[in-house]
Amino acid sequence: MSDEEHHFESKGDAGASKTYPQQAGTIRKNGYIVIKARPCKVVEVSTSKTGKHGHAKCHFVGIDIFNGKKLEDIVPSSHNCDVPHVNRTDYQLIDISEDGFVSLLTENGNTKDDLRLPTDDNLLTQIKDGFAEGKDLVVSVMSAMGEEQICALKDIGPK
Repeated sequence: MSDEEHHFESKGDAGASKTYPQQAGTIRKNGYIVIKARPCKVVEVSTSKTGKHGHAKCHFVGIDIFNGKKLEDIVPSSHNCDVPHVNRTDYQLIDISEDGFVSLLTENGNTKDDLRLPTDDNLLTQIKDGFAEGKDLVVSVMSAMGEEQICALKDIGPK
């Protein structure tokens, strides 16, 4: 055997996959699906009948959960599709920096400083106005496939 030591770089995700397979025929409206390598919320599903050569096809229309773009895909219903692991986490807003990043308080008391303000104008003004008024704000952060974005806001009263 060799005497040299082996060094492994830790990647941090412990090999957890960003997606899991699910049969196309079982994916329903309001579920999630990966279309063109983007996590999407399914807004419409239609299934065609089996044709001359066998497979019924599922036509998916999805909206990207991060940028709101509409994407479509057609998959044989017996084939597997990738479904993203989508998580929603609530954090308390501590601060908004000048460069557009927010400082959030996690449940275990640490701060999370790597998230930008949302691009949605309506949500952006709600967060900025509420923070300026000194309200206690809780933001919901949606994460999927290595991306994170603020998607909702809750006001839990004045400080």
